[in-house]
Amino acid sequence: MNRLNREQMAARVARDIPEGAYVNLGIGLPTRVADFLPGDREIFLQSENGLLGMGPAPAPGEEDPELINAGKQPVTLLAGGCYFHHADSFAMMRGGHLDICVLGAFQVSTHGDLANWHTGEPGAIPAVGGAMDLAIGAKRTLVMMELLTKQGQSKLVEQCTYPLTGLRCVLRVYTDLAVFDLGADGARVVEMVDGLTIDDLSRLTGLPLARADQAQAI
Repeated sequence: MNRLNREQMAARVARDIPEGAYVNLGIGLPTRVADFLPGDREIFLQSENGLLGMGPAPAPGEEDPELINAGKQPVTLLAGGCYFHHADSFAMMRGGHLDICVLGAFQVSTHGDLANWHTGEPGAIPAVGGAMDLAIGAKRTLVMMELLTKQGQSKLVEQCTYPLTGLRCVLRVYTDLAVFDLGADGARVVEMVDGLTIDDLSRLTGLPLARADQAQAI
């Protein structure tokens, strides 16, 4: 089965981010999106630890230990970028000033519910961070994740069984096998990797799926 690797997934998400958008990239997979944003678009990346105008990862050997994103990864700062207090960053996130956030997830329901901070398993370390603020505060919430767990279970589900981060907040899910639009009518397939069919995706996820008549604009 053909699958997108993590770099290809990040490039696919980056392709949909429009000119002039203010965007937060969540910890984990979503941080890779910064390296694939089109150079001909002006896009403003915000990090919850207090950065606006964040750039891609620095070249090896050019890392600044004091310039990191929320996941403690070294980043760059574009011309005109700025630093600010953590409280101001969360005011930005909660105040509806971000156009898009891209988050990872343990589960996403077909109606857009998000579970991404705790599996509920004994010994699991809960780590909500700013995910709840972002999921509800951003104008559009996107998820980037692999479709299946290592055990072969679908992360796109009819109803989340893990503790929720937000209700009906996810607009679109980007995975290694397909892109899905979510909403009141459930999940719709925007596109899928070569060689895969709607029936294949339905079998893998255990969900009734159909093609999106028209992909929602991001």
